[in-house]
Amino acid sequence: MTKRRVGVLGTFVWDVIHGRDVRTAPVQEWGGITYALAGFDAALPDDWELVPIVKVGEDLAREARTFLSTLKRVAHDVAPVTVPYPNNRVELRYIDDERRSEVLSGGVPGWTWQGLQPLLGGLDALYVNLISGFELDLETATLLRQHFRGPIYCDLHSLVLAVQPSGLRTLQPLPRVEDWCRCFDLLQVNEDELSMMAPDGLALAATALAAGVQALVVTLGPRGAVYFAPAHFASLADRATGARPLASSGGTLRTALLAPTAGQVHVKGDPTGCGDVFGATYYSRLLAGDIITDALRAAIAAAARNVEHRGATGLAHFLRGELSPS
Repeated sequence: MTKRRVGVLGTFVWDVIHGRDVRTAPVQEWGGITYALAGFDAALPDDWELVPIVKVGEDLAREARTFLSTLKRVAHDVAPVTVPYPNNRVELRYIDDERRSEVLSGGVPGWTWQGLQPLLGGLDALYVNLISGFELDLETATLLRQHFRGPIYCDLHSLVLAVQPSGLRTLQPLPRVEDWCRCFDLLQVNEDELSMMAPDGLALAATALAAGVQALVVTLGPRGAVYFAPAHFASLADRATGARPLASSGGTLRTALLAPTAGQVHVKGDPTGCGDVFGATYYSRLLAGDIITDALRAAIAAAARNVEHRGATGLAHFLRGELSPS
């Protein structure tokens, strides 16, 4: 049986994490797109496979290939693109269980349309996670939307983060919000990212859905997630192509807050990568045919389970309930 293919576009990052556990020295491990890849590996249905669309610096190329070899659903005919630059590295310092500072070093470049277009052949769906914020510029994202006919999911992630001379990432307003929204079918932001795009969730939903976004999800950490969608959109089967879904539903939308269950709220743990696991699981379940609310409940459960695991190595096994090699 020929499997359907979901492209996963993002950046490998080597993390150095301070303050995750006050009893230990800083932890070094894979971060960035590896959390989303692990989430997809655990949540994708059997008739789908992963196609990583990633670049990796030559200093960590071997380690990146080793990580991919631990995943079950990665297509056998793909490999990360090695580039002659130092790989992206991020120093994370946790201030509390949710807040952290990030300092970026390294220089893996983003994608041009000429480089990206040949990699889209044979894909049925695409997941974009702007881990560095430089994976796609607006021109490339616009061309992607114009030429790729399948559904496109985007986690805006670091698109709203500037890089200071020291490497410190700081929030900055996102210009041309509507133009960015027009590039994607499904959009994920957290509360900080939302604040750089609109005054509140309803304001962003109005902009995004009028621009063609089918569903907007705002993650709320341990409080769960809230979604906004046109009245007619319940699953990917309802995806409109070439139309503005909010306008086609008479301008009405529906919204709901989905909170974790009591057993999914953890006082302590490792929140690194929770948003990435959330998005990968949510999109996987939508690709499997779930309705939005069922997909979101699965995503919240997976993100909560991620809190119990340290790092991305072995995470896919852990999310599946298997013995983690880490």
